[in-house]
Amino acid sequence: MAGTNQTTINLVLSNTSLPLANSIRRTILAEVPTLAIDLVEIESNTSVLADEFLAHRLGLVPLSAKNIDDLLYTRDCDCDQYCENCAVVLRLNAVNRSSDEIVKVYAKDLFIDSGFSARGAYGGGRRPSGLGNGLGEDMAQRGEPVILDPEGQGSLICKLRRGQELRLKCIAKKGIAKEHAKWAPTAAVGFEYDPHNKLRHADLWYEKDKVEEWPESKNAAWEEPPQEGEVFDYDAEPEKFYMSIEGTGVMPPDVILHSGIRVLQQKLASVIQELSASDQTNGINGGPQSPDMMDTMGNGTAYGGGTAYGDPGYTTPGYAGATSAWGGGGAASAYGGGGAATPYGATPYGRSGQW
Repeated sequence: MAGTNQTTINLVLSNTSLPLANSIRRTILAEVPTLAIDLVEIESNTSVLADEFLAHRLGLVPLSAKNIDDLLYTRDCDCDQYCENCAVVLRLNAVNRSSDEIVKVYAKDLFIDSGFSARGAYGGGRRPSGLGNGLGEDMAQRGEPVILDPEGQGSLICKLRRGQELRLKCIAKKGIAKEHAKWAPTAAVGFEYDPHNKLRHADLWYEKDKVEEWPESKNAAWEEPPQEGEVFDYDAEPEKFYMSIEGTGVMPPDVILHSGIRVLQQKLASVIQELSASDQTNGINGGPQSPDMMDTMGNGTAYGGGTAYGDPGYTTPGYAGATSAWGGGGAASAYGGGGAATPYGATPYGRSGQW
């Protein structure tokens, strides 16, 4: 089962374990890199909102994360503060000179300073394209505000009365939701298994009628209900995991899923590398060496030899190869290409293609 629209994707994970499925959920929530305003330089603010309040609101404006892997983390860049390799500069100029009507300032009024460069030079700007869905191949360029509302306005930033002005510069940087929620690519991630509670992992407290007070979810239709008098299986484990990923519009929902899997793959590969390096060190020094770890280079263990975890070089099938339109390699699926290989020299959130 799988369904998708502009911001949401519903899918079922199978042939996996509960810890791994939950790890994918947690990675999607907290470790998929996106772009958000991280620094605001106020040049003029005569509105009723304080500078800190405005900076907070601007940080929560969703920005397009297309080609996000082409952008460096500020901590990995060799510039002094920010440059074109690790940041996108947006400007906002709004003023109500003589109108008695309230002027509303929206996210659409933010525009990218296209003259920004590593030398600090500035030129003309480009307004957001204002695409209705913001998610297609022709979506807004990296850093432009994501406009999803029917009016094409975007998020409301502030309101200006007569004589009030707002002029500022915003520096958007790459980050993950583990650092701050403004970098979260999702608004919510639904996760459910065993909709009939056959495994009894949940204790359904009720007052009178359990059926009425605990209605089954729509996912219950995909599994057989328990039969009357059925013997409880103490060794049973969950087999299907129902996920619903609701994105914020910064990237397509299927790309969020693929990015989460790629990040988790890279983290697991880093663990394998550290264990392998430690084991080799013990062998050189004549110390004890685990027989299991001696086989991690592909001698038929779970970490190599063409198993589900990849070949001896730790390249998982389906996440390396040709690059799709959205980036990443591997065999193309109904939602695009897979992730990228996991070179150990890359940062924990390394390049993967166009995204």
